[in-house]
Amino acid sequence: MRSRVQERVDRFSERIIASPFKGAWQVIAIVTVGVTVAGGLLIRLTDPGSISSLSTGIWWSLQTVTTVGYGDVVPASVAGRATAAIVMLVGLSFLAVTTAAVTNVFVEAAARRRGAQADDLIRAEIERLRAELEQLRAELLAAVANDAPDSTSGDASG
Repeated sequence: MRSRVQERVDRFSERIIASPFKGAWQVIAIVTVGVTVAGGLLIRLTDPGSISSLSTGIWWSLQTVTTVGYGDVVPASVAGRATAAIVMLVGLSFLAVTTAAVTNVFVEAAARRRGAQADDLIRAEIERLRAELEQLRAELLAAVANDAPDSTSGDASG
């Protein structure tokens, strides 16, 4: 028997597969919010001297995940800085992967458009060549018919 969590993950995965672009944005939103909240909680727990409240921790985490980093809130303890390093790496990695995914969508769309246009040009060229080939065949058959000896004339010279 499958767990309820597994069933929810499967349904979510199917929705992403059905609509990848929309699904990607949902995943981006979920991961960003998740990392921001988790980072805010962790930084509050690991560096309570510098991060005085949960809201300050989430504010710091949001700045860090989005790579804004105002510098108004900075962890001071070793544990706080280790947490900060993890949040920074996750934020930067996720930003890089997201940028690559969005860029890939645009590149694939442009390639499809170019491919369709190229296919249309190739198809038109093939049709033109077919028409030219049919014309050449007709001319060749006509030339062969004109050069063939007439069997009804009885001309036996040769």
